[in-house]
Amino acid sequence: MYRRRLITLLFMLAATACSAGETAEGAPAPQGTDSGRRETAVFAGGCFWSVESNFEHMPGVVAAVSGFAGGRTRAPTYDQVVRGGTGHVEAVQVTFDPARISYRQLVDRFWLTIDPTDPDGQFCDRGASYGTAVFATETQKPVAEASRRAAAARLGRARFVTPVRDAARFWPAEAYHQDFARLNPVRYAGYSRFCGRAARLQAVWGAAST
Repeated sequence: MYRRRLITLLFMLAATACSAGETAEGAPAPQGTDSGRRETAVFAGGCFWSVESNFEHMPGVVAAVSGFAGGRTRAPTYDQVVRGGTGHVEAVQVTFDPARISYRQLVDRFWLTIDPTDPDGQFCDRGASYGTAVFATETQKPVAEASRRAAAARLGRARFVTPVRDAARFWPAEAYHQDFARLNPVRYAGYSRFCGRAARLQAVWGAAST
């Protein structure tokens, strides 16, 4: 809700933006063409605009859809989720070609795009609906847990609070939230900069976050 109230102001602040937002880097360049195989992964990393943007640029990712997961309300709206009481968090469903990029690569990349030590939201987006999680199927869970242990070890003594949760039904968000960073690059860049995403990620992960 805080994000929505600020969007008009951020449009003005972003007038000099030189970036369309954050891109996902760090995954090895895959070889070969599209295999036609498809798998999905669901991640909650605070603002779904940012999570979507971070994944949709990765080679091997076919689609990234903003939405909600983890709660009780069926077909929730954005307004319902941000008001609270639904149990949902903002999340992104990533569809990928497992012949070109692995689930482990996606999870490894996810940690570097969030602050997994923050229990109360992400960056300037505060509250339960901006909580973080990896929603994993039974098959995915051992991989996600192994990735989480490796990421936590990198942070040493910092408290790593982002959980690996059981897979939950994913509900797509309204159309105006989809591809927000790509369709509104100036507004998104201003929002991202205003929230201090890059600075906080650098503080948590160092050069690996870039």
